[in-house]
Amino acid sequence: MLERLIGEYGVLAVFLGAAAEGETAAFLGGVFAHRQLIPYWQAALAACLGSFAADQFFFLAGRYATKWSYVQKLLGSKPIERVTRLLEAHPTGFILAFRFIYGIRTISPVAIGVSTVSALRFVILNAIAALIWGVLITAIGFLAGQTVEVLLGRLQLHLHLLIALACVAILVPVSAYVFRRAVAKRSARLGA
Repeated sequence: MLERLIGEYGVLAVFLGAAAEGETAAFLGGVFAHRQLIPYWQAALAACLGSFAADQFFFLAGRYATKWSYVQKLLGSKPIERVTRLLEAHPTGFILAFRFIYGIRTISPVAIGVSTVSALRFVILNAIAALIWGVLITAIGFLAGQTVEVLLGRLQLHLHLLIALACVAILVPVSAYVFRRAVAKRSARLGA
């Protein structure tokens, strides 16, 4: 039953999940591909397109809907200063990298929309970054699925997915912590 549902709606779920949440959906798309429930290329493409579409939406919201309460809330949030500094210092690098930085993924395209970055430049850089991100995160999910199978054998799908979710639940906070420490050390070194 679960296999049939994933086979029928898995690509759509990866697309919507990548747009709404991000890494977990793309990662699970890779696990689904490993289990041969959906083709890898479809899972990766769905992750790329979902991420691209969401970031375009938030960019356009920042550009044309600044009076929208949700946009006002994001622009008034604490991380906006850091995002703006990074964007002003390294606009191209920041646009290519923000989706890999935990905690600023949603606010960044809004901040870019408010900035002087042209819509064409953002579309091109967003497409490149979404392609890299979608293929990479889906591949990590695929490899994680393979690793689980090598270590534990062919598990029932629900157990395999629970293990995959546990991996995401551990890896995302650890990665965010390591990244924040590295940024703090770099900031302290530059400030000294």
